[in-house]
Amino acid sequence: MTTEPLTVLVVGATGSIGRLVVTEALARGHTVRALVRDTAKGARVLAKEAELVVGDVTRPETLIGAVDGADAIVLTLGSFGTGDSSPEAVDYAGVRNILTALRGQRPRVTLMTSIGVTGRGSAYGHLLEWKRRSERLVRASGLTHTIVRPGWFDMNGPDDHRPVFLQGDRHRSGGPADGAVARNQIARVLVETLTAPEAAGRTFELVAERGSAPDDLGPLFAALDLDEPGTVDAVHDEANMPLADEPQGVRDDLTTVRALTAS
Repeated sequence: MTTEPLTVLVVGATGSIGRLVVTEALARGHTVRALVRDTAKGARVLAKEAELVVGDVTRPETLIGAVDGADAIVLTLGSFGTGDSSPEAVDYAGVRNILTALRGQRPRVTLMTSIGVTGRGSAYGHLLEWKRRSERLVRASGLTHTIVRPGWFDMNGPDDHRPVFLQGDRHRSGGPADGAVARNQIARVLVETLTAPEAAGRTFELVAERGSAPDDLGPLFAALDLDEPGTVDAVHDEANMPLADEPQGVRDDLTTVRALTAS
């Protein structure tokens, strides 16, 4: 595994997962740049060693400086559900705006979405559809990427420390029966994807089961199948969201992201 320190931009840094990603990345010796809208809040909730950069994923013009020179980006975006913080504006367009702000730079990208993201007609309305579209943008970018779909946060048992990686996204109950995992476990996996060559090009669901955590996640990453190059969906995912039926704006965004990151 690569151990050279990276400059890591964390997007969604003050969220419940993002702030743990900041701490985990710092503990591993990386330089961490935290994207925040409010420096006072960032200073209050984030480790003092993190560099705070002001920006808003819904305002593309504020993101150019944040992404400049980053070796890796971890996206842990989460919307509140309405208005300027709708799933479309944050979970989807926020990812699009980060990718387009790169303007030809090619950092490694890790995106966190959710288990069950390929389910249709979910009780969560369009949230999961917009998260799935954000995954498609990352794959279309051609950047070295990993996409992690965690189960339910912090609903695992006290002895459930063993991470389990799944593919195909067949767990869609909409509840903890789909699998659970602790927030700190999610943060560890997200950060390790940045330096584990075996994690590149893979999409997987993350849950925890009874047992101890391994020292090295490399073999777990290596056992996964790669996303097929040139496709926008994850390997083994159900083909239940045809691109031809997608809104024209979404298809245009895929074209734009492909062109910008190829330049």
